[in-house]
Amino acid sequence: MSQKKDKKSKKSEYGRLEVLKGVSITPKIIETKRGKIEIDLSEGDGPVLMGIHGGLGGIDQCRAAIDFAAKDFRLLSLSRPGYLGTPLESGASLEDQVDLFAAALDELGIDKVAVFSVSAGGPFAYTFAIRHPDRIWALVTADSVSGYYDLPETAGPVAQMIFLSDSGQKLLQKMTKSKPDAFIKEIFKSEAYFTKEQMKKHLDFVLNDPCAHDFVTTFMNTMYPYKTRKAGTENDMAITRTLYHLPVEKIECPALIVHGTHDADVKLYDGVYAYEHIRDAERIWIEEGSHLCFWINPKSKEAQEQAIAFLKSVYEKEVS
Repeated sequence: MSQKKDKKSKKSEYGRLEVLKGVSITPKIIETKRGKIEIDLSEGDGPVLMGIHGGLGGIDQCRAAIDFAAKDFRLLSLSRPGYLGTPLESGASLEDQVDLFAAALDELGIDKVAVFSVSAGGPFAYTFAIRHPDRIWALVTADSVSGYYDLPETAGPVAQMIFLSDSGQKLLQKMTKSKPDAFIKEIFKSEAYFTKEQMKKHLDFVLNDPCAHDFVTTFMNTMYPYKTRKAGTENDMAITRTLYHLPVEKIECPALIVHGTHDADVKLYDGVYAYEHIRDAERIWIEEGSHLCFWINPKSKEAQEQAIAFLKSVYEKEVS
């Protein structure tokens, strides 16, 4: 899995970004045969884990999502078309986006990667595995879309105002500092099917666990400003509203499907469908898991350790 310097690249306009406490990236835009794409590749040698972010995201959200594996893998973060520094013209369709990812690997001199997706990144991760089987050695999906998707019933007018506008995002950012309990409760209300008791239990956990609290705050901040993520988010919705079921049965690489049982955004069914249709797939169902349960649940660390163990095991077989 050799590496080479990209021939044509330029720094993103915002330079170095801190995405988590003590974790920074330096995004750059590279030219590929399929168009421009914004990427960040961590230093070092060894196997590469490529992240595919969800809706309202970008390269910052991508790195935050895959940072759990930073000690064991090189991390390739990117902005999908329509997000931040990657123009929508680089790949508006599902197929064009995954071909862009493959072209980025060509430019970076990377033969094969493991892929990790979150939420609305699912269709792109699954399609990458189907369309470019020679470029992927393992797939891990966390609460990821595997078929038709539209805004969940929990995303009412107030939630949409908060999450799908710059003014709402600013309000959310203020809440993270002045009223962290109200902020986190709002997240769970929109992304989990919780009883009052479950809500209190998970709220207490996040407020008292520094890693979980840091992640949920960071994750929400990676959705701002919305105007630089709007084109990509709307394009994602246009794509997922036309899907029925992705032909995930065509996936040949080892796959691990992670999903929360109480996810109100991307329902557990999406995870079940992928698990049941990908040959020899493995699974982790996180009990009482919200949409972000891989990072902000009492069982998150255990799930992350299992995911890393899965990737290490597959890679050892890959190179043996």
